[in-house]
Amino acid sequence: MCLHAERFTARPSALTLRPPSVPFSGPPSGPAVRGGGPRRTGSLSPVPRLSEVIAALDALWPPERAEGWDAVGTVCGEPDAEVDRVLFAVDPVHEIVDEARELGAQLIVAHHPLYLRGTTTVAADTFKGRVVHTLIRHGIALHVAHTNADTADPGVSDALAGALDLRVTGPLVPDPTDPAGRRGLGRICELDRPETLAEFAARAAARLPATAQGVRLAGDPGATVRTVAVSGGSGDSLFDAVRAAGVDAFLTADLRHHPASEAVRHSPLGLVDAAHWATEWPWCEQAAAQLDALSDRHGWDLRVHVSKRVTDPWTTHHSSGAPN
Repeated sequence: MCLHAERFTARPSALTLRPPSVPFSGPPSGPAVRGGGPRRTGSLSPVPRLSEVIAALDALWPPERAEGWDAVGTVCGEPDAEVDRVLFAVDPVHEIVDEARELGAQLIVAHHPLYLRGTTTVAADTFKGRVVHTLIRHGIALHVAHTNADTADPGVSDALAGALDLRVTGPLVPDPTDPAGRRGLGRICELDRPETLAEFAARAAARLPATAQGVRLAGDPGATVRTVAVSGGSGDSLFDAVRAAGVDAFLTADLRHHPASEAVRHSPLGLVDAAHWATEWPWCEQAAAQLDALSDRHGWDLRVHVSKRVTDPWTTHHSSGAPN
């Protein structure tokens, strides 16, 4: 989630693919794969064209529902090219492009935009320009679903709630254009049984993909937690909504010192801070399941993969220990 332009912007609930009771120790080697042989029951061709797959993706996450500052949609790709393999990932970085090449995928669907703030160049001697050149050279399209996936139903935070086996009761910040009241930023959730803040943090650490940061906790470890707010990605701009919701704890990522300090000192709210990538990776599984269901409906011969490569930028963590 990127909730700001100065808002920053997150495992499935109803569509969970891993039994919630099974701890998640980190992405296994190799990508997850869904889809089978040719399906000829639909009205479209067995092997869809890129334009057909993009239309399906836009039906799931309409680009017009993205924030005005966001950069979603198709970055590159030939509309008439055939697509029989799709790779979902959080970040459109070189490692993911290399994985797509190894798989023979013709399309990468990423959560994070490649050019969030625009650019004046795609020169191959720049980091992002080299990504674009490599994609085009190997016939791989790139499509981004960012804040339009954050607020979707199900969205990024539904996936995060599903990873933690939480029951979603509604959005944290409802989308006023949704009469059903299901879309919006973040999710308000209930636990199946009360547990301490320390136990809830341990649940998050066990269920989310392994990262160097792991999971941090702020607040009374022994406090009772019955209700939580979750927001995949950077969520400290949501503190007002979290306080208004009256939940016992807030799980998100990228919490800064001052907002976190104020939150725990002026309320009994418990904070659980995980890595940005880890809180959004579950969406890749949820999104892949959604596209796979559409592929079945259309009778497409489409294999859908989820990247297990950790693209979190942090690689090592050491606790500081100098005397003060």
